[in-house]
Amino acid sequence: MNARLAELQPYPFQRLTALIEGIEPPKDKPPIRLSIGEPQHAAPTLVLDSLAKNLNGVSTYPATKGSVALRQSIARWANRRFHLEQHPLDSEQHVLPVAGTREALFAIAQTVIAPRGDTPPVVMMPNPFYQIYEGAALLAGARPYFLNTDETNDYRMDLASVPDQVWRQTQLLYVCSPGNPTGTVLTIRDWTRIIELSQRYGFVIASDECYSEIYFDEAAPPPGVLEAIAQMGVRDYKNCLAFHSLSKRSNLPGLRSGFVAGDAAILASFFSYRTYQGCALPPPIQAASIVAWDNEAHVRQNRDQYRAKFDAVLATLGDALDVRRPDASFYLWPRTPMDDETFTRELYRRENVLVLPGSYLSRTVDGINPGADRVRMALVAPEKECIEAAKRIRRYVESL
Repeated sequence: MNARLAELQPYPFQRLTALIEGIEPPKDKPPIRLSIGEPQHAAPTLVLDSLAKNLNGVSTYPATKGSVALRQSIARWANRRFHLEQHPLDSEQHVLPVAGTREALFAIAQTVIAPRGDTPPVVMMPNPFYQIYEGAALLAGARPYFLNTDETNDYRMDLASVPDQVWRQTQLLYVCSPGNPTGTVLTIRDWTRIIELSQRYGFVIASDECYSEIYFDEAAPPPGVLEAIAQMGVRDYKNCLAFHSLSKRSNLPGLRSGFVAGDAAILASFFSYRTYQGCALPPPIQAASIVAWDNEAHVRQNRDQYRAKFDAVLATLGDALDVRRPDASFYLWPRTPMDDETFTRELYRRENVLVLPGSYLSRTVDGINPGADRVRMALVAPEKECIEAAKRIRRYVESL
């Protein structure tokens, strides 16, 4: 067996299952799960119609690179969304469809990490983080390097604190904006600083932007790494890769459809890797994905629903918890009045509402776990359920 598998830690939801094992919540209160970020809004009808109309495509082997039409649709969307008119993405060189960002975020580490000598290369990531980043680093033979993101640094990675020697060992930097679980959005200035470090030290930026289309101000969509590097005048998007998905944007998590875009040289190597390991998108999914990327009306409606839920939930919670509206995404990241595991377990026991302990999304660095005494609440359920959950949470907190 691969000895590196022993380095993997249990997934957050495995730990959550163990935490609540044996607890019997009140049967008169229907269960409400805010623990997992699985969109529950209706899938767009136009996408489902396209999927149904193209089912005969299952008779054909799909190409790893996807169809020309799909790549062109993705390039059109990204060029429009991130203002890349001066340096537009070329659908033949700068775009690669993938079976959801989870698979791609893991696989990119296996592609770009190149161990040299006895010192393992470094993969840097925010803390808290999406656990795929850590697992990808470990299985690629690299050392994860965590940068705490909390209220002391406005939930941004403190890049200035990283020693020069660590930067020299860094081969890959995972960035998540809007952040999971904090919802923090990086500015163009933040991105410029990250890109400048990448250009200086040569590491690859893997920008996880799967929450980029869930925001509150229609006039201020979150910028991404490609937008920032294009503004810097770097025509080849050197070292920069953006990862996007239809899961959150279009409420299609089961479609497993996304893309990676950016540096053509890296994507050429990534394509070579994926011809051996990687799920090519079936033709019906490709056809449905084209429809989704070409349509923005359903995405705006999706944002409207999330805005309404955040307004209602925050109004209902009031000052019961120390919580703020995020910059974007569909998560709340409140501080808890006790340790996060006890809060989660007792909330479930008393109110049949399930949240995720923040410490399960983080690692302890320098004696600090930035997720401790916080929980992640995903406002993905229907609005009425979210409001009911907020009422139960408030009742629980006020009973303490």
